[in-house]
Amino acid sequence: MISVDEARALVLALANPPEPEEIPLHQALGRAMAAPALARLTQPPFDASAMDGYALRSADLPGPLTVIGTAAAGVPYEGETPPGSTIRIFTGAPVPAGYDRVVIQEIVTREGDRITVDGAGSNLNIRAKGNDFSQGSVFYPPRPLRPADLALLAAMNVPRIAVARRPRVAVLAGGDELVPPGSQPAPGQIVSSNDIAIAALAREAGAEPLVLPLARDTEASLRERFAQAEGCDLIVTIGGASVGDHDLIAKVSADLGMQRSFYKLAMRPGKPLMAGRMGKAAMLGLPGNPVSAMVCAKLFMQPLIRAMQGLPPGPQLARAVLARDLPPEGDRQHYLRARLAPGEGLPRIDPFTDQDSARLWVLAEADALLMRPAHDPARRAGETVEFLPF
Repeated sequence: MISVDEARALVLALANPPEPEEIPLHQALGRAMAAPALARLTQPPFDASAMDGYALRSADLPGPLTVIGTAAAGVPYEGETPPGSTIRIFTGAPVPAGYDRVVIQEIVTREGDRITVDGAGSNLNIRAKGNDFSQGSVFYPPRPLRPADLALLAAMNVPRIAVARRPRVAVLAGGDELVPPGSQPAPGQIVSSNDIAIAALAREAGAEPLVLPLARDTEASLRERFAQAEGCDLIVTIGGASVGDHDLIAKVSADLGMQRSFYKLAMRPGKPLMAGRMGKAAMLGLPGNPVSAMVCAKLFMQPLIRAMQGLPPGPQLARAVLARDLPPEGDRQHYLRARLAPGEGLPRIDPFTDQDSARLWVLAEADALLMRPAHDPARRAGETVEFLPF
């Protein structure tokens, strides 16, 4: 068995370089940029008023000053600005040359076309030209694009961007005991849930998942399903309820030319994890127990999918305060389902007492995976530990 870190490095090595494609900006939410975007203009393009009020010279305060015009957003004042003058100005309007301050209307007394100012303070209330970004500014975040990013790119006057093509991920669950959701299981059968969950985790990481029809426990059925995965960037298989099912997947994939990187690692849950390459596609063979499959997908599949898009693979460990005592750990790195609760400074983390890798209900209630290294000594409540959000 190899360590989690060794397995992670081998899995990430399976990622091919991202393939760029150009898309309209309004379709870019959640996508990973494949090239920098350059601002095509300066924002703001002029010194702009940050408030409704009056533009004037600081040297002329407190007045009185003569109101000689008005400026609004999209309707600039284009006249002269002699000393002793002021203009009525509204938020977003250009501040005419010669004026160095905008005073808010609440501190202005106006009589006819004359104003005086009561306590202007130190705030000039002017957004300087280019104080947001300048023409040629580079935007290239190392993360999926968020709504605020799209707003910035639009303001930069960038209508289309280059993004990494979403990896195509085929998800294959197999076993004679499995039936699709909505079916009536026969004696000895169970409803397949792993393929739905793994496809959701793939989509969450930015992939386009393809859930293949359930494979039967025959080589012919598995070969047919692998053929249906042709053209995908990643094939993710999920073992059946028995070791024999997993051995069959390993045999058929090897017959089809899979080059295995490893099989089995020192981790729980998820010891029987297979990784390698089949032709142009990367391949991961996840264990069949629901919790094992999802933990392995979180730790290995999602980082691989992010790496395929040129993103930092993650996930990053966070820190929390342990809520109760824990016994010493064994010879495998252990990920325990746990609940998080607010704490003073760091959150508190409380692992479930039942860590049965077949219990989906506990998994659904968990919001963290408490990580314990192999041979971790006994831990006491109040100690700081590391976890993954889940």
